[in-house]
Amino acid sequence: MKNLARIVFSLIFSATSAQNVEIKGDVTDGERPIPFANIFISGTTKGTSADIDGKFSIELTEKLTELTVQAIGFKTRKLQINKADYIEFPLHITLEEDALGLDQVVVSATRNRIDLKEAPVIVNVLNSKLFNATQSVSVAETLNFQPGVRVETNCQNCGFTQVRLNGLDGSYTQVLINSRSVFSALNSVYGLEQIPTSILDRVEVVRSGGSALFGSNAIAGTVNIITKEPVLNIWNINNNISFIDGKIPDRSLNIAGSVVSEDLNSGITIFGMNRDRAAYDANGDGFTEITELTNNTLGAKAFLKPSDLSKITLDLTALKEYRRGGDRLDLAPHLTDITEQLDHDTFIGGLTYELSNAEMTNHYTAYISGQHTDRKSFYGGLGGGRTAQDSISASNAYGITSDLAVLGGFQFTRNFTNKDILTTGIEYNHSNTEDDIAGYQRYIDQEVNSYAAFGQYEWKPVENFTALLGARLDHISVSGNYAVENIQRESKIDQTVLSPRLTILYDITEELQFRGGYARGFRAPQAFNEDLHISSVGGEFQFVILSNDLKTEYSNAYTASFNYSKSINKLQTDFLLEGFYTELKDPFTTVSTGASLPNGSILKEVRNGSGAYVTGTNFEIGVSPSSDLTFQLGGTYQQSIYKEDQVLYEANEEATSEEDIIISEFVRNPNFYGYLNVNTSPFEDFALDLTGTYTGKMTIPKVINANGFLELRESPAFWDLNIKLSQHIDITENFHINLSTGVQNVFDAYQDDFDSGPTRDSDYIYGPSRPRTFFFGIKFGNLHN
Repeated sequence: MKNLARIVFSLIFSATSAQNVEIKGDVTDGERPIPFANIFISGTTKGTSADIDGKFSIELTEKLTELTVQAIGFKTRKLQINKADYIEFPLHITLEEDALGLDQVVVSATRNRIDLKEAPVIVNVLNSKLFNATQSVSVAETLNFQPGVRVETNCQNCGFTQVRLNGLDGSYTQVLINSRSVFSALNSVYGLEQIPTSILDRVEVVRSGGSALFGSNAIAGTVNIITKEPVLNIWNINNNISFIDGKIPDRSLNIAGSVVSEDLNSGITIFGMNRDRAAYDANGDGFTEITELTNNTLGAKAFLKPSDLSKITLDLTALKEYRRGGDRLDLAPHLTDITEQLDHDTFIGGLTYELSNAEMTNHYTAYISGQHTDRKSFYGGLGGGRTAQDSISASNAYGITSDLAVLGGFQFTRNFTNKDILTTGIEYNHSNTEDDIAGYQRYIDQEVNSYAAFGQYEWKPVENFTALLGARLDHISVSGNYAVENIQRESKIDQTVLSPRLTILYDITEELQFRGGYARGFRAPQAFNEDLHISSVGGEFQFVILSNDLKTEYSNAYTASFNYSKSINKLQTDFLLEGFYTELKDPFTTVSTGASLPNGSILKEVRNGSGAYVTGTNFEIGVSPSSDLTFQLGGTYQQSIYKEDQVLYEANEEATSEEDIIISEFVRNPNFYGYLNVNTSPFEDFALDLTGTYTGKMTIPKVINANGFLELRESPAFWDLNIKLSQHIDITENFHINLSTGVQNVFDAYQDDFDSGPTRDSDYIYGPSRPRTFFFGIKFGNLHN
């Protein structure tokens, strides 16, 4: 009888093992379900996703199967299961929080979704956890918290900001919106402060030229701003108020909501922000150091899955911003000594269609994105004078700008059975900028068309080695006309450039990885962000114009890094050491000519330098012993050097007391800078965040007369420390409140030698973007976070 029972059981088990068996289960963090976790059979594309309650079912064929389970914000888990054990019983899967973000999925490394650890290129990810910890309202306030990245303010009157990657200024960085390069030169002047963090899912940063497939002008790197996608049925309202220097209000209200269909085949997220900031005068001279600002943002992102193998994504964002700086903000701009006033209306949108074959080996993507900005501006004023001519000149300082950028493309990705991946595609990028200030006879009329083809092969000959070989072929045409007063220039470029890229990833051990890479890039002569910014000096305005016969700038970028990461139970550790070297041939350099125009304005000219290089080391340390404590520290040591001494100021021949100002290193570049980020939760539902940035000494040029004559000064080092306390309160299962308060720039490490009065140099600004600031916030919604 016993033998008969064994035979029957054996037959049943054999039959079960030979056929597909549906396994049911759930994914949780030990307390709450994890919605939409991905569960798939390791080494294949076969899998499923959990529903909004964390429940899933999956068909298994093999007796023993390894499952890989992934979810945003949690460590990837692999587990071996015997399907016979779960025919009658559910499979319960518990995931642990990924405090250091080591198991994230990124898109900026290869133009495809890839695990962060498997990316041949280093990608840093900024997410909502960091946005909240730093109390960041805009993108500009959060980018500093990673190695090799520094955001600086460059104007007291208008608040122009730029992001520097690996020691190169903002025009070397390519900013993407949802992986599309429609963030134009005009957007780069103020755009980083215009985009609120409340609409973001994350920001991915690739340093150096490793992101060349997104565009060969990404010489310093790429900042990929990715907006929120609908994932859950959620809503939240977030209200914050800050007091700059304890007295100047900065208010923001954010709303967001998402709706996802029950079958998960469609969804939409809608978000909006209103921000109102009063102007701040640091030294009591009646002129602003921080601009008055009003920002209204409204956007949406939606998806539709016509089938299991296709997806359509639509994203739309509208920005309307008013900013003004200078003096006597209650008067019309032309009645003041100095005013810079900007009204922006910006619309950004994109449509993407994705299709895969049944085997999930071929993936097709077609996309189109665009951006349009209308800007009304005033750069002028009486300059401290009160003559009739002053009034006439001031009233003619109004300007209008129209800016358009359109990108369309197609991408094909092939996944081979040996895990190699081929990515190819074509792109067309068109931009047109018209900037006109009639009173100064200043205009920019620039059209750029770029036709590009790119290809990349991800080669994996063995398990622990990956080589990424790619190239981008760009045919670019630039037609630009530039004028100020009686000076006219033009740029007529029609050229084809091949930009190769090679990166490798070698897993020395399971914990230790080596990455190395080379990328070539170029920038064709055209107006970039700084060229569209106008600053005031000596009561007059300073313009930038391209020189005659400006040549294309080329770059060669090299990187090498070691990355050690290890998880032991709940303990996570991560250490990165990266070296970089970027060589610039014929770099664009801006020279103050010392010449005054007929209207009294100062002229700067963009010329080709003899050559330059930027070299340095980035490091990052991360430790998280548990989900209640995370410690991250990072920094950069670098040097930015001209191969031959560079003219920064060209002396006016008529001014016998002046002489050329010569520099051998880049200005506004500290040799060392870094950041600190500590998050702890000592009590249940209570959190303390300690964050800060350090900026070392650097050389800052300061204009000291009406001709633009400079002197070079050394800024002090700054340590900008922030502290935030927050308390989470569960009112009901579906209604939660989060209260927060804290201080930004605790030690009030703020510049104390601002230039003053109507003749000040508005570009003489450095250090933290605000003095000591107190803030309070309340957020409520239906999601526990």
